[in-house]
Amino acid sequence: MTTENAVRVFAGIFILVSLGLGVEASPLFHSQHWLWFTAFVGANLLQSGFTHFCPLEKILQRLGLRSGSVAPGV
Repeated sequence: MTTENAVRVFAGIFILVSLGLGVEASPLFHSQHWLWFTAFVGANLLQSGFTHFCPLEKILQRLGLRSGSVAPGV
């Protein structure tokens, strides 16, 4: 797994969990304030698309994940 894939996985998990905690119709509902976390993750993904800077990607690189797009099976 590359850092780019891991960032997408983390972002997806964070968004789904924060939506579950922030939407009143969810059985996991805690507070609508969790939707701010959803917005933060989305805004970070947006700025990362323009600036190519993502704090999580830097952390994952330091933990040893390789960066770059690698074709499956290579």
